[in-house]
Amino acid sequence: MDDIDAWVWWLVGAAALGIPLVVTAMPEFGMFAVGAVAAAVVAGLGFDAVIQVLTFVVVSVALIAVVRPIAARHSRQRPQLATGVDALKGKQAVVLERVDGSGGRIKLAGEIWSARSLDTGRVYEVGQEVDVVDIEGATAVVI
Repeated sequence: MDDIDAWVWWLVGAAALGIPLVVTAMPEFGMFAVGAVAAAVVAGLGFDAVIQVLTFVVVSVALIAVVRPIAARHSRQRPQLATGVDALKGKQAVVLERVDGSGGRIKLAGEIWSARSLDTGRVYEVGQEVDVVDIEGATAVVI
């Protein structure tokens, strides 16, 4: 196998490693594919098979050692922007119908919500501002 064939085979290997990357969504296959592309470049420059394999191994292992921990740390972070019902927690609302431990109505973020008081003995009258502490189904829990 001559040098031209070697770099072609490395590119074929890179493409082959891209298939399980797409199918399994395992980024490690992508890192191996980048290592194969680096080996193809080295082969294209005329280096022998030992240097090609070493390039593949070094680039692949370096990517796994550096990129994988960063990606894992990033995936464990909570999103900075709260969305859905999580975005409503901590918001203020206005009482539309008397709210007590068994129910009532509030206007929250421009919409009318059913609500109940967190403290079952506490009553909020029409026009009072309340704070939303939780959302249980379609009911806002307020204080």
